[in-house]
Amino acid sequence: MSSVCLLAVGLMAQGQAPGWQLAVPLSRVPRNLPTATDSRISQLCNVSKLVGDRALVATAEFSRLEVNRQGVIPDRPATRNAIDPAAKTNRLPEPLTGEQLYVQRLAALQTGKIYTRLPANSFQQEWRDATATPTYEQWVNLLAQEANAMAVGQGSSELTVLLGDSISLWFPSELMMDDRFWLNQGISGDTTSGILRRISALDETRPDTIHVMAGINDLRRGATDIEIVGNLREIMRRLKQAHPQAQIIIHSILPTRLAALPTDRIRRLNYNISTVAEEEGVNFLNLQPAFLDDSGILSRDLTTDGIHLSDRGYRAWHKVMASIL
Repeated sequence: MSSVCLLAVGLMAQGQAPGWQLAVPLSRVPRNLPTATDSRISQLCNVSKLVGDRALVATAEFSRLEVNRQGVIPDRPATRNAIDPAAKTNRLPEPLTGEQLYVQRLAALQTGKIYTRLPANSFQQEWRDATATPTYEQWVNLLAQEANAMAVGQGSSELTVLLGDSISLWFPSELMMDDRFWLNQGISGDTTSGILRRISALDETRPDTIHVMAGINDLRRGATDIEIVGNLREIMRRLKQAHPQAQIIIHSILPTRLAALPTDRIRRLNYNISTVAEEEGVNFLNLQPAFLDDSGILSRDLTTDGIHLSDRGYRAWHKVMASIL
């Protein structure tokens, strides 16, 4: 049985398999969950194999509407230790680099589990000494396999999707609410055009909420505002078409502390993104009030390098997300 088959069976088992963690507490598990039938398993087993191998936030602004690349090599730092080494004390060992995280997720997939439902130190023996950098295509393939397994094994559980770049990729699993499944579809260094090329991997999933944050890497690569907004408009349309019942939330591009990415330009770009979101009938979440300091740039204690988030930054983001759901 392939690794993807194992994961789907584990998802459908909802706690029946040894070592599997429940997506929701027993008292809240829906009674009409599907069983892992041979036909459902066979459906999944036809897929191809993997390639290779804190006062925290001010009130954020949320617009809730009534209606209903080219491949890139992951940027540095694509690491968790770059995200907040001081905050790692008293934690279980966990992947600190993109190489380690990739190996952990691959190991989970191959044993019928999904990494967001496991302890942070799971499969430590496999990922501890990982040094081989996965390609962009390998990340795309891994995320597609996780999405494919979720599409078959989700059952009646709710599903939240994170779609974006390294900021989404390193969203801490411990901040993911345990009353639902989560699919983390972030890839370090990805752009809006890259996301457009891989978004079809989600087509067969049934999310109730999709969070999208993208655009900062486009800016770093010299993309125009017109290009970024146009790509985001197409992402909104594709998600609406594939997931008409899902709540789609477009997050504003975060401010930075980098002179090359001034807040004024990001603010203007976010205004244009919010306008397009309204035109397309999706929600827009303006994170700027929660992340700006008194001087109008990304607050120092919410970042590690002027652009990526610290643990405190992730808690701030999580608090805003939780407040609108």
